[in-house]
Amino acid sequence: MRDDELAYYSTAGPMTTLDPGSDAFEELPEDPLALGPVVQGLILHEFWADRYGVEIPPARADEVETRAASAMVELIRRLDPAPLSTSRPPDRRMIGNCRHFSTLTCALLRRSGIPARARCGFATYFETDRYIDHWVVEYWEPAPARWRRVDYQLDLVQRQALGLAFDTTDLPPGSFLDAAEAWQLCRSGGADPERFGILDFWGIWFVRNNVVRDLAALNKMELLPWDGWGLMTVAEEHEAGPASAVIDKVADAIVADAWLECRGLYEEHDLLRVPEAVVSYRAGTTVALPA
Repeated sequence: MRDDELAYYSTAGPMTTLDPGSDAFEELPEDPLALGPVVQGLILHEFWADRYGVEIPPARADEVETRAASAMVELIRRLDPAPLSTSRPPDRRMIGNCRHFSTLTCALLRRSGIPARARCGFATYFETDRYIDHWVVEYWEPAPARWRRVDYQLDLVQRQALGLAFDTTDLPPGSFLDAAEAWQLCRSGGADPERFGILDFWGIWFVRNNVVRDLAALNKMELLPWDGWGLMTVAEEHEAGPASAVIDKVADAIVADAWLECRGLYEEHDLLRVPEAVVSYRAGTTVALPA
């Protein structure tokens, strides 16, 4: 692993910058895995709220539109001013989704100088025979020198509800596919693209868009699952067009963990690089991003 790559992922990007002088971070654990219960006590996944006995008030539904980790911390402390090390009752947690768990965790890890990256892809453990849109975190373990893949969203309530028998703090191969792995699997005929997606959204176009999102996240721009820009807006009715050729190249670089190539592709292609503003398809508006 390149030292400059680890240095890159140990520092914050626009979405993961936190206020170094804030008292919000007092008494946070140094162990990366110990951050799991911390973050799980701060965010309530909108799809799991009923499992915790919470009915989300309509006035709070837009909390899921929060992008930057600094804004998440501000919102969390507006709901409850205690430091982040204090677990909140479910009804006083920020309303979010898997991307919020992953991005906030990534920000906290980078704040401690631990190389970390949020990953966008598909999990196999939410629905039988389907690959569900999902985000997880990878952090660097010096020994045995690897990226450890962790699902920081899944607490005991969710693990028991899903009946998971494996360790979600060290995801086994195949349980989560990053978007590039999913793209290559679909392109090779190894899986039906119509099994990849979420809610009413399925197909190769969804996989393609997640490759763009994952590339952005690998370049420290961790955006919302429904944010769109560039190549995501290109309509292509078949898999042999120019957009797919670009995604093939991106997927090859991501799967090979070719960091410099991922950086280069992102910087060189206007349709891949995150612009100053993106479209929130959920909100139906254009949103300016923090610099």
